[in-house]
Amino acid sequence: MSCVRNYLDLSPKLDSSVFVDPTAIVIGDVEIGADSSIWPLVAIRGDMHRIRIGERSSIQDGSVLHITHAGPYNPDGFPLTIGSDVTVGHKALLHGCTVKDRVLVGMGAIVMDGAVIEEEVILAAGSVVPPGKVLESGHMYRGSPAKKIRPISDKEKTFFKYTASNYVKLKNQHMDDLSKQGLDTRPDSLKNQDK
Repeated sequence: MSCVRNYLDLSPKLDSSVFVDPTAIVIGDVEIGADSSIWPLVAIRGDMHRIRIGERSSIQDGSVLHITHAGPYNPDGFPLTIGSDVTVGHKALLHGCTVKDRVLVGMGAIVMDGAVIEEEVILAAGSVVPPGKVLESGHMYRGSPAKKIRPISDKEKTFFKYTASNYVKLKNQHMDDLSKQGLDTRPDSLKNQDK
């Protein structure tokens, strides 16, 4: 069974340059942009709402990405949106939230329904962003609940694109290595285009 699969009539749409580790799973209404990477044991489940991930973003090992469904208590639900040049650290949990461009989500962080992380934010490891909270651009946040700690420096702002480009190189190496082992890392829908 492929690690990228449909749910009902909802089909993931991944750019051909996306890396999905064979142990990760991507289900349903999910779109992932060019040069993004999905690492071992990640679960991305777009079964009751949409998930969108931009370009050059990395979702690291053990992370869980899900949505908030529409229902009587939340008529519109909350999709999950992740921008470009975003690094999501190991074992993070993102649920029905918005993460804009150039953000670092630290290892083990939790971002809840309706929360918004604006551009160029560092969220420290283990932090919890409660439902509906907005993290303002240009700051570091830490704690449970997450609180503004300080502005991020100009040097720290360069880390976002550096880290993103580093993960593009790393995912390319993984794709090449798996290809040498005879494993095709592309989703089945892209493999079928070759036939």
